[in-house]
Amino acid sequence: MRIDPDLLEIIVCPDCRAGLRVLDLELQCTGCGLRYPIVEDIPVLLVDEARRTD
Repeated sequence: MRIDPDLLEIIVCPDCRAGLRVLDLELQCTGCGLRYPIVEDIPVLLVDEARRTD
């Protein structure tokens, strides 16, 4: 999986507006910790589709 680095510079968490970092098949918010799935190299930045980590 590859996410364009330029894209990562401009997208933010839709819940708290913090930055995102790439994990294996997810993007994790650096603020609130929500993890957003990546489907076919496309980030799905929907809070309802995200999962919380503790």
